[in-house]
Amino acid sequence: MDAEHFFSRWSARKAEARTSETLPAPAPPASLPTLDDVATLTAESDFAPFLARGVDRQVQHGALKKLFADPRFNVMDGLDTYVEDFNTFDPIPPAMLALLNHGRQLLESLPDDEQLAGAPPPDDATI
Repeated sequence: MDAEHFFSRWSARKAEARTSETLPAPAPPASLPTLDDVATLTAESDFAPFLARGVDRQVQHGALKKLFADPRFNVMDGLDTYVEDFNTFDPIPPAMLALLNHGRQLLESLPDDEQLAGAPPPDDATI
């Protein structure tokens, strides 16, 4: 019995879809928005007509630019950890540079692994 209900509902919806396909498409708006209309937009304006099909790309971009200039859309979220510019850097302070150079000199004065491999073990080593 449930299957009969399902199929009768399905066939009714298919018939409804066929009749709606034969209806004419809605007419486009009489006058499309222009760049002058973009200048009058506010944050509370309806932006839908500016993004409709057939509107000039320049008008669409201008409307979107106006929309996203609103401070409500310019809020940083918690995912802004890596928004820094790492192409420029601060120079290393002289004191830190002196410590780094001192560390390099200490490491260079240590014997290499090849020299350690052929050297006798230290006197205090017990085996």
